[in-house]
Parts: sequence; structure tokens; C-alpha cells
Amino acid sequence: MKRIPTPSIFLSFLIIFCGIWHTYADQSDSTASLRELAGKCDLYIGAAVTPERMQRDSQYRETLAREFNLITAENVMKFHILQPQRGKFNFAPADQLVEFAREQNMVQRGHSLIWHHMGTPDWVTKGDWTREELIEVMREHIHTVVRHFKGKVKYWDVVNEAIDPEKSHGFHESVWYRIIGADYIDLAFQFAHEADPDVLLCYNDFGGERLGKKSDAIFELAKGMQKRGIPIHGVGLQMHIRTHGYPEPEDLKANIARLGELGLQTQITELDVRLQEPVTQEKIERQAERYQEILQVCLESPTCTAYILWGFTDKSSWIPGFFKGYNDALIFNREYQPKPAYFSIQRTLMNHLQKENVRSH
Repeated sequence: MKRIPTPSIFLSFLIIFCGIWHTYADQSDSTASLRELAGKCDLYIGAAVTPERMQRDSQYRETLAREFNLITAENVMKFHILQPQRGKFNFAPADQLVEFAREQNMVQRGHSLIWHHMGTPDWVTKGDWTREELIEVMREHIHTVVRHFKGKVKYWDVVNEAIDPEKSHGFHESVWYRIIGADYIDLAFQFAHEADPDVLLCYNDFGGERLGKKSDAIFELAKGMQKRGIPIHGVGLQMHIRTHGYPEPEDLKANIARLGELGLQTQITELDVRLQEPVTQEKIERQAERYQEILQVCLESPTCTAYILWGFTDKSSWIPGFFKGYNDALIFNREYQPKPAYFSIQRTLMNHLQKENVRSH
């Protein structure tokens, strides 16, 4: 016969149930900010920002401080901004970001020390360098910048977008690769570690989210660096994506897992989900699903430590200027009103907290 519970068992169950329900109610408050929820999930949730927008737009500052616990320097920590002429450094704009992060108790992420593309100033790309001379240029820049921000920046993207698996040698053609060789990546990480042994050093790239040639090349680069004794602590996956043709969640999760097996953190570093115009409600809903799915993978992956958007309001997005016919890629509209993508992130964080509470009980 099925045993009938005694009243004392019913009472115990009721007490436990009420305790869990009380916790659910506290964490299901729809007014909870993304920052508050992500903090409870032990996750950095961030956005790429610029000091100019913070200075001229109070809504920008207020939204940023309320919703995020990490900021990435969108441009002002790149080589061409910090050192537009050799030996002449301009730290003022980047210092403004760092001070804002300190005031708001946010983590600062540095982006990026070495980049083959627009982030390298003309005086470097057009210089007539020997290998030793260019190594010294890189050493001077990295040592000066990383030491300037020592203790203020938690993560650095040391090298950005170096890999091109379509090339026979596997790297983008850049002044760094052309003159120094593939070991410029190792050297950059070594110089950053020399300047601040405590800062966490990342390799950052696009198109390496799904399993395939690009992600395999990134994995092998990181693995090889570890074997050579080069300090590397994480890999950044940019994820500038559309609602269709984006990496499947299973692929993304498997990719994060294998990087985790190397002992590396993975961070979603530059997420946006651009919509082809004309923008419809259906596209906006699909966008929300993409944001949710990527966050869900990150939350389910113990070594995924940050979920960072490339901007947060469509008012100041880079998308229209770089992708013709696309727009509305972020989670706040031009009036700083939250879009469905915002609420999908909020619900995903709340659901994760609820599941964790059930496990703990």
C-alpha cells in the first residue's frame, strides 16, 4: 500500500516549499536590473562604451551604470588612439572610462593592445622597420599601456583578430606578421604579463564561435601558447551575428567546453544581433531568441565568465555604418526603452537563479 504522509511530514514540506517560493518571488521581480541578476549568477554582463557618449548623454550613463557590471573600451584603448605618434601617449579619454568604472564599482576590460586592422596607427604600418625595431615598438607600447592601467583593468584583449584560416600560413597579413612573424602573438602576451603579472590576458577574434576551421585554429593557437609557456588566460568570442546563420547553441557550447578543458575562460565579448531592414516585430522576436540562447549557453558553461554586448542602445550602434541595410542590433532602442531582447536576457537570468535555488534545496 502507498504510505500516507503524517502531518509532520506535510508541515516540513510546506516550510521548505514556502522557503523556495519566497526565494523565487524575490528573484522574479521584473524590475530587477540585468546587473543585479547577473551578479547573483556570478556572471559579468557588460557593454562596449565610449567616454564621449557618457559626457554628453545622461541617459547613456545612467543606463550603463544600472544595467551592467563590466565595461569594455570600444575604441579609446586601441593603439592608434593611445599612441597616435611614437612616444606621445594620450590616456585622457581611457582614464575617463576607468574612473567611471571605479565610481560605479564596475570591472574594466581593456581592448585591445595589438590589432592588425584599423587599431594600428599609420606611423607603425607605414614605417620601414627591421624585426628587432618593430618588436621594440610593440614592447614599448604594451609596457607603457599595461603599466598605466595596472590594477585598474582586470582583462586585456592582448591580440585581436590575428587568425585567418583561409591563408596558407593561417594569419592575417599585417605589419606585425609580415615583419616579426607568427611569434608576434607570443611576444605580445609576454610583454603584457611582464607589465602586469596579475592582469588576465585574452585572445579575441570573430567567426570562431561555431566548430570549424576558425575555431579549430583559435583552439590550436591557445593550446600551442600554453605548451610554449606563454601566459594566456582566456579567449574572447566576438559574435557579431544575424538572426539566421548564427552558430548553433550546441556548437557554441562544445567550443567553450574544449577551451575550458585547457583551463581557459571564455567570454562573449562583442555580441550584437543585427536585423535586416525593414525591421518587423517578427525579426525583433527572433533577435530576442538569439540573445537568450547565447546567454543560456554561457550560463550552462562553467568557464564562460562574461556576456558583453558591443554597445547597448540602437542610438549609438556601429551597425548601420558597417552593414548596409542592417540596423537595430542592440537591447535598448534609441529612446533607451528596453526591447524584447532585454526581457529575454532578464528572464534567462531569473530562470537560471531559480534552477540553482532548486538544486541547492
